[in-house]
Amino acid sequence: MPHLTLEYSSNLADEASIAQLCRELACTLAAQRDNDQPVFPLGGIRVRALRCDHYCIADGRAPDAAFLHGNLKIAAGRSDAVKRATGDAIFEVVKTYFAAQFERHGLALSLEINEFSDAGAWKHNNLHARLKSC
Repeated sequence: MPHLTLEYSSNLADEASIAQLCRELACTLAAQRDNDQPVFPLGGIRVRALRCDHYCIADGRAPDAAFLHGNLKIAAGRSDAVKRATGDAIFEVVKTYFAAQFERHGLALSLEINEFSDAGAWKHNNLHARLKSC
């Protein structure tokens, strides 16, 4: 973990642009530190984007309105300060990335962080070991 899922309206950006945003957000997650230690293991970072072709924003009268919602899932145990710093860093990247669209169109950007317990998660991952050998 962490896994960041982006849901976005199809009128917001093209696939290449969203792919670039995913890469930037993965780098942002990898750069998070707590006492000079990485907050998240590199092999656990996932960023994915789900394009929403069918949606209605508000009452549907603004056809150029768009949205992006991020849901960051992390394991429990990190301090509120670390969670706040991570959320702030992610949200700043998203706001900066869509600043021009925000000025021209109706745009709703949002982010939430959800923690889960290890008792409710199953994992089978060889990326941690593979990344150590690189």
